[in-house]
Amino acid sequence: MLVGFVYDAREDYRALGFGEEAIAEFDSPETLAEIEAALIRIGHEVERIGHGRELAARLVRGDRWDLVFSIAEGVSGRNREAQVPALCELFEQAYVFSDPLTNSTTLDKGVAKRLVRDAGVPTAPFAVLEHAGEAAKVTLPFPLFVKPVAEGTGKGCESASKVTSRSQLKSTAQRLIARFHQPVIVETFLPGREFTVGLTGTGEAARAIAVLEVVLLDEAEAEIYSFLNKEQCETLVRYQLADDAEAMLAAEHALRAYRALGCRDAARLDFRSDANGIPMFLEANPLAGLHPTHSDLPMLATKSGLPYDALMAEILESASARYGIGKTWERLQGS
Repeated sequence: MLVGFVYDAREDYRALGFGEEAIAEFDSPETLAEIEAALIRIGHEVERIGHGRELAARLVRGDRWDLVFSIAEGVSGRNREAQVPALCELFEQAYVFSDPLTNSTTLDKGVAKRLVRDAGVPTAPFAVLEHAGEAAKVTLPFPLFVKPVAEGTGKGCESASKVTSRSQLKSTAQRLIARFHQPVIVETFLPGREFTVGLTGTGEAARAIAVLEVVLLDEAEAEIYSFLNKEQCETLVRYQLADDAEAMLAAEHALRAYRALGCRDAARLDFRSDANGIPMFLEANPLAGLHPTHSDLPMLATKSGLPYDALMAEILESASARYGIGKTWERLQGS
């Protein structure tokens, strides 16, 4: 099968003058090489396309692939992760991962939380502030946690994000809105354990692979799975599989939220427990990182006994099934 590989490469945007925080969600040369190599090992031919604009030009020229495998995050706007899927749908090009609606609704944390809440998945009480002056109207009890409404990779999550007074709430909201040019989401601070759940499949065929608990080490930025802690996770964070009752409840909540949000093929959903040990939905990542040893989804898969190549094959098989494409991985394993 010919797979068109679409991505936002860090080096490309660094060369254009983007700062390190701005390119944090984009992928390194090593990540791109690992994904490409895995796709080749499981029996596919890979053609590197590049970012979304390059895909658009190729589609206009009439180029097509059996599947487009896109990990492109896009550059700006709360619909940026939906741009490549929308292009594929416009040109009737088969593609891997969630559709434009799911990518847009999950990137906006407020919208995602409303949808999963309506589906019966617990989430912390929250408010979305368009401007800092709205802090005066927030009635949630302190402490609160403040972060950009449509960012990933922990961007904007830092020690100052936990606020204990209305004046701190206003000043933190004002700083983050100015810095990221978007609203902020304010939610009740959750003091419990932190989990990330990896899932694959689509609809009724979806399954939770495993639950990974995020444990901050003494040297880490305290209490918060922050941008700093994520970027330096090898030295600041311990990741461990969890299968106790609280973790299994997180997996149950994750599967319900995954289906409610319309996620396809694979995703990673994040939860943090309240003071009573109830896992609360934080956010969904339908374009989860795929570096084999640095990204949470491959790490939890590997720890649970699902090797990296098998994870990639499972993702491709889920997408292939939606389009009626043959099961190349099964044929390869049986040969």
